[in-house]
Formats: sequence, C-alpha cells, structure tokens
Amino acid sequence: MQITRSSVDTVTGPADWFTGDVYIDVVAAAPAPSRLSANLVHFMPGARTHWHRHPLSQTVFVTEGVGLCQRRGGPVEVIRPGDRVLFEADEEHWHGAAPNRLMVHLAINEADADHAVVHWLTPVTDDEYAAAPTV
Repeated sequence: MQITRSSVDTVTGPADWFTGDVYIDVVAAAPAPSRLSANLVHFMPGARTHWHRHPLSQTVFVTEGVGLCQRRGGPVEVIRPGDRVLFEADEEHWHGAAPNRLMVHLAINEADADHAVVHWLTPVTDDEYAAAPTV
C-alpha cells in the first residue's frame, strides 16, 4: 500500500483542449507498467472539452452538477451525478457542463502501447453546444 498526500496543485485546463473555465485534479497516475490515469475535472457553467477521442476508450463518472455529452453524429445527452458514460475506443465525442450549471466528473483513461491517452480535435462550436436539450 502507498499513500500519497496531495502535493499536486489543481491545474487550469488548457485552451487548446477546452472551451471555458476547466480545472483538473490528478487522482491516479500509476507508474509503469500500469497505463491507468484518472482525473477529477471541474467544468464551470458552459465549459466543455473540444472534440476528442481515446485509443482505448474513456469512462466518465459524474459526481456533481449537470453536464452534457455527445458522440459524433449522435444527440447531445444530459448527464447527472451517478451517471457513468463509456465512450468507446476512438469514438469522437465531447463532454462538459450545462450552460447554467457546473459539472464535475471523474475521467478514467488507459494509455495505449504508445502512451497515447487522448487525441484532441476541433473545438465544439457554439451551434453544436446550443443543440443540447434544456436542463
């Protein structure tokens, strides 16, 4: 067993990955040979990821607030605390907060053999985001 006291600061989500204010806390970054990572991601109202995909899938577990998510070509879905969303390997998608609510989720990922966890794509447009159902 190993206990690690929190010594890593919360970081601001980079603008080339996110639209709006996003804050990230590392939860797990296990040393090799593990390829698991987990982050607690805090989205302020209206904030969202850019379109992206994960080579070995991604699971997000919503812990607070109300969020939105969409896979490429599908409808925008509302997500709430306790919801688990599985994005299949290489499925293009985005996720974030509803326009007037914050959303926090635990993002669980596994790196592939080349150590890639995510491939970032284009920003979600305001029109794409506005297609969300009213929450």
